[in-house]
Amino acid sequence: MVTAEEPIEVDPALLGDGDDESYETDTASGASTSISESVRDFAFENNRRYHKFREGVYHFPNDEPEQAREDMKHSMIVNLCDGKLHFAPLENPQAVLDIGTGTGIWVVDMADEYPEADVLGIDLSPIQPEWVPPNARFMVDDAEADWVYKPDSLDYIHIRHMTGAIRNWTNLLSQAYKALKPGGWIELQDFYMEVTCDDGTMPDDDPVYDWLETVGKALAALGVNLKSAAKNPENLRAAGFVNVEKNVSRVPIGVWPREAKLKTVGLYNRANILDGLQGISMGPFTRGLKWTPEEVELYLVKVRKGVMNTRVHSYLPFYAVYGQKPVS
Repeated sequence: MVTAEEPIEVDPALLGDGDDESYETDTASGASTSISESVRDFAFENNRRYHKFREGVYHFPNDEPEQAREDMKHSMIVNLCDGKLHFAPLENPQAVLDIGTGTGIWVVDMADEYPEADVLGIDLSPIQPEWVPPNARFMVDDAEADWVYKPDSLDYIHIRHMTGAIRNWTNLLSQAYKALKPGGWIELQDFYMEVTCDDGTMPDDDPVYDWLETVGKALAALGVNLKSAAKNPENLRAAGFVNVEKNVSRVPIGVWPREAKLKTVGLYNRANILDGLQGISMGPFTRGLKWTPEEVELYLVKVRKGVMNTRVHSYLPFYAVYGQKPVS
């Protein structure tokens, strides 16, 4: 659990008394050449498309609706971080690795920002664009398998939104440590997946809180700890990294904050959750909890209404943690 400093100030225009006026409609929600042909296939399950390479390892879809949501989530995080693509103090990086690159949008932006760097993104899904900056490239790979990168070869490793995917963080960070050059940096950016509230407006039976807890139980049955982000600082230190720093931000669910930036980020986050509810839930619930697809859809009805409730001033903590491989 994150200890907040002061509660986020609520927009007084949204402090209504009636039940109906405390809900918004969902109309505001916006809902590579290095990849070989042998790994371009996809798997289909419950009307969603998933990765075929190492099938079943990752429990969320990779189809076009999910890709659009991932790109929106990237915009949300960059907005939250005041335009920064990273917090680690990089100095002229030459070799950059993005683990779990998804659509590759971070790689493209990073390649533009550091034109002298070779920026590689890896993912289980071959869904990245072919037209990219000349210093950007992609590869289908499993970050939890044995790494192919030479020891002491990378300047920076970026891992974002992977808390719902990685089973063995100890092994992953050990391999990252070996691959980084002395003095190189690693950065983990992720949500602490627990709906949080500072001002007592979230009821004990809040459907959004219950939903994310249920996702966590489903993933736990599949070997994944959804709340690993809070342990990232100690995990980095245990792996041998030094100069570990932590930055924790609060990402509102909805437009209830008064501050313009947080209101915008909250709008993004609400759309991100609404557009992702089915995709985030279907795989874990049917695979980990053995629910039927119909049970999943029925359960999500109340969750959607809960997401739109502006009387609940909830948020998700977002951790940006980075550390350095010792120079000697």
